[in-house]
This record gives sequence, C-alpha cells and structure tokens, in this order.
Amino acid sequence: MTKNGIDVSEWQGDIDWSRVRTDFAILRAGYGREVSQKDKKFERNYSGAKANNIPCGAYWYSYAVSEDEARKEASACIEIIKGKQFEYPIYFDVEEQKIFDLGRDKVSKIIEAFCHELEKAGYFAGLYMSAYPLTKYTTEHVKRRYAVWVANYDVSKPDYSGPYGIWQKSSSGIVDGIAGNVDVDVCYTDYPTVIKNLGDNGFPKHTAPAHTKKTMKVTVEYDDHTYSGLLEEQ
Repeated sequence: MTKNGIDVSEWQGDIDWSRVRTDFAILRAGYGREVSQKDKKFERNYSGAKANNIPCGAYWYSYAVSEDEARKEASACIEIIKGKQFEYPIYFDVEEQKIFDLGRDKVSKIIEAFCHELEKAGYFAGLYMSAYPLTKYTTEHVKRRYAVWVANYDVSKPDYSGPYGIWQKSSSGIVDGIAGNVDVDVCYTDYPTVIKNLGDNGFPKHTAPAHTKKTMKVTVEYDDHTYSGLLEEQ
C-alpha cells in the first residue's frame, strides 16, 4: 500500500483545500514550549483538510534541549490538537543542530520524553528527522519504538536502513490549490486503520467483554521491510 501526501505549515499561506488532491496531509500544529506558538494556519488547514475528506496528521517543531523542555513542548502540542481527530501520527520534528550536539543518548531521551507524553494523552506518536541525523543521533530503541517519518531528497530511496512509515522525498512539489512549492511525501503504512483500531488520536476506543475480544494480525510495510505483530481489540 502506497499513499502520496503533503505536509504544510503557515509558510504555504492560505491553501485552497477544495482544489488540493492528495491522499493525506501532515499539518504543522506549532513549535516550541508555548501554546501561543501554534502555527498561524493550523486551524484553517485542519478545517480545510477535514472539509474536503483529506486524512491528516500533525507535527510539532522542537527546540527542546532537555527532557523537561520536551515535556513542556508536548503539553503545548496536546493543548492545541485536543478535540480533533487525526488519521496519521502526531510527529515530533527534530531538526535543530543544538539538539544534535547533545549526542545520541540525550537526543533519544528528549524524543522519548515528548512521545511518552503524547502516548499518555492517547495519541499515536511519531518522529520526523532527516536520514543522516536519524541514523547518527537516535538509539535503535527509538528508531523502532515510534512511527518514523524520514526526510531525504534527491535520492531514489532514503539513505536510512531502519523502519519508516513515511518518506518526505522533496520540498519542491507543485500542488493545485497551494501557491509555491510544498513538501511531498510517500506513505507505506496504513496508519488510518491502525490508529482507528487502537482508538488513538481522538477516535473512540471500542470496548467489548473479555470473552469476545479478538486478536488480529497487523502488517506494517516500510519500503523494503515488512513488520508484523498482534493487536488485541480494545
């Protein structure tokens, strides 16, 4: 299964979502530690995507250089996205060199701190990074623990050997309804099904008596890799 998508922020201006043709969209919710740092177009983009039946996820751009700062960023992110439904993960966007300068173990702890807060609040957490820092500055546990969205341009496939669900392949896409260039992505994972089955990201959790619960096999495809696991009905 392959889906083609885009990711957007206030830098794309006022998007005419009625003209956009895409399988999914990842929206910037905001950045930093304060609710006041919400992306100026987030509400408009969320409403526009939903009104036009475009499944969406969200991302939060990080400046955190400690676990405590990461938790504060998570709190701001959760405040902004609460009450909404997302078919795709909520991603922690790590790009700042000052974060990478802390080293792999510290970077990984910062990622875990943010994602743990998201999961506690009922969200399906993911990590966005470029291929090189993702390889160099995260532990194997982090690479496999969270949904990975990897950025790598001008290549036929990402220069990254770990599992990933979405590949951001270019920043120069042209999409009707959006003025100027936009990031374009390819998704290999059926996140909407997984997230809805889990009851994450604002979707209702399905409960049933213990004796009627079923266990289903979920297969997640990551480019050349396929990972399977068991998911119990909630």
